Amino acid sequence: MPTRGHPFSWQIKKPRYGSRGLAVKNHCVAALGEFVGTTLFLLFALSAANIAHLPSTSVTGITAAGQAGSTAQTSNTSNLLYIAFGFGISLTVTAWVFFRVSGGLFNPAITLGMLLVGALSPLRAAILAFVQLLGGIVGTAILDALTPGTLNVRTTLAPDMNISRGLFLEAAMTALLMLAILLLAAEKSRVTYQAPLPIGLALFISQLASVAATPVSAGYDVSLLPAHESQPARTFGPDVVLHTFENYTWIYFLGPALGATVAALFYRLIKFLEYETVLAKDVDGAEARHPKDRDIRVETGTERVEPKGGVPVEATGFGQGMLRSQDAYLENRPGPLADPSDLFKKMDHLQGMMTSILVHLEGENGVHELDRRLSGDTVAFRPTFNSITEKAEATRST
Repeated sequence: MPTRGHPFSWQIKKPRYGSRGLAVKNHCVAALGEFVGTTLFLLFALSAANIAHLPSTSVTGITAAGQAGSTAQTSNTSNLLYIAFGFGISLTVTAWVFFRVSGGLFNPAITLGMLLVGALSPLRAAILAFVQLLGGIVGTAILDALTPGTLNVRTTLAPDMNISRGLFLEAAMTALLMLAILLLAAEKSRVTYQAPLPIGLALFISQLASVAATPVSAGYDVSLLPAHESQPARTFGPDVVLHTFENYTWIYFLGPALGATVAALFYRLIKFLEYETVLAKDVDGAEARHPKDRDIRVETGTERVEPKGGVPVEATGFGQGMLRSQDAYLENRPGPLADPSDLFKKMDHLQGMMTSILVHLEGENGVHELDRRLSGDTVAFRPTFNSITEKAEATRST
């Protein structure tokens, strides 16, 4: 990982250190989470895409040749919207489940982007990219085994789309998804726990923007514009399972990689320009300042150095964020009742208010107005001044 003191990497969290066994275990946990998550994500997403291509679900009744001699319905706004919803909701659910375990990336291109901003080490990125591709194969194989007939889920260029357009469309769709992950999930903030929802919406809108309805021709998978989702694992899995590769399959690897790189560079630019400072003061009144100007670990003397014989231990998910964020420092600020003296002052104020209320209710003849308004057991145990004072003193001593 880049050194923390480098002017372009100050936003990167300083790695924790521990035993080599702990580091290996964390790599295994992250790899297992990404493998299972990618498998489930593509299993449900591709299942939705396959259903949308079935002739029996066509709203127009128009069909044409599909994959490997099968029959598929032609593209229309109905089945394309169904596909977009399937991918977007599948990513939202699976990412929400696994983002604290492995980060919920499920995409080798997104993994590359996280590597470029320093959120992942090269070793962790290589491990995750491998298991993501493997998860794409396994997810497609499971769907193929559970579904009768031939799957119509491969990504191919529509007849009127050339390779260069397909390449840059893949890059554009991936850039949006990459930015959503960097700004909402990789940086810990107040909305990090909700990040899977807008990330799923980012995929949903990219689906709507990258899928087009065109006439079906033999050899094309329902004439879809380049992909249901801009990522290598989604393309590689069906190609391997169906034993079919196009001569332009490489655009589904290079295009997303370009998009993730551009998004990562943009993110590093706004971090270098200290974009937090444009917020002035946040809702809690904390001044936005460069993190190097206020390091809680330095102020409190808890800054840790690398122990002898220790190795960097990476976190396995985004639960605590992978990059330094201004919002993270707000969690170290003391609450309004953190100071015991402040608590005592509030108790004294409360006691004075209660005393004033009871004095006001005291009648001129020594009969409480409260006793006249209420009857029965409701006033049988009416609190007295002494009981309030005693309770306040007991709370103070505690």
